[in-house]
Amino acid sequence: MPPAATGTVDRVSMAWLRCALAGMVTLALLALLSVEPAAGALPSRDGAGTASAGTAPVGVRLPVEPTEQSVSPSPSPSPSPSPSPSASPSAVKRTATKPPATGAPAPPPPPPPANTASRLHAIPTATRQLIVVTTSGYGTSVATVETFNKVNGAWQPAFGAMSGRIGSKGFSGNHVEGDLTTPTGVYSIGATMYGIDPNPGVRYGYHQLLSDDYWDENPASPTYNTFVHGANPGAGSEALWQISPQYNYFAVINYNTPAVPADPPRGSAIFLHVVNVAGTAGCVALPQADLVRVLDWLDPAASPRIVMTPSQDLGRY
Repeated sequence: MPPAATGTVDRVSMAWLRCALAGMVTLALLALLSVEPAAGALPSRDGAGTASAGTAPVGVRLPVEPTEQSVSPSPSPSPSPSPSPSASPSAVKRTATKPPATGAPAPPPPPPPANTASRLHAIPTATRQLIVVTTSGYGTSVATVETFNKVNGAWQPAFGAMSGRIGSKGFSGNHVEGDLTTPTGVYSIGATMYGIDPNPGVRYGYHQLLSDDYWDENPASPTYNTFVHGANPGAGSEALWQISPQYNYFAVINYNTPAVPADPPRGSAIFLHVVNVAGTAGCVALPQADLVRVLDWLDPAASPRIVMTPSQDLGRY
């Protein structure tokens, strides 16, 4: 080969060698940066024959130098968020806890059971003790005697029902002197109780009977239907200290007191006393033990009343 041709070949070989070395360096850098070379890019020669970045000759591929867009930076670790400080127990607002429900609310208490006194409508509002004397009708002397206390506005039994007796001819709505009936109605209790025997412990005034103690039953007397001590008022007045067991203890039922003049006279000496086998002359009678219990229970501060009527007429009072 001629020398000129040989020099040309040497220059070309050196240029290609430089390009090859430049390519190898570029590939090494790309490998270090973990970036693959872009397809279709090769080094080219400039007019001075030195390798430069540019468009490669036809058939030669040059690697593309990495740029900011072609390099994916390693993601920086996200800072771990600091845990929020937990509120101290003292800072926690304590709220009252309700006890767990144990079931449905308790039902209201049932109304008191109906009884004899609950049928009454005309009892004074101040009255807190009640004696109710009833029979099965007007013509019988066999009676039931019941006692009641007013509790929270309702009548509650004080004692159990007791068997008693009234006038031998039963109840009457028009009682007169000596007719052997018991007057119907609602009455208070006299301020003084009496008895042949000593005071059993009553809360009322008590008079132990003496000789010449009478109950005036003489309609013509100015002291008609009252207690008197002294001479016999006459006309069937009772010698109280002599009548036993009926007057061992008794309370006065305030019927026709003070006495109202009438013709015929309206009657007198209606008592609550000890029973003596059969019907009475018009009083209400109980066995002595029951009577004493009732007399001791009665309290003048409770403004007691006694109701006397056949059962069918309770609604009238």
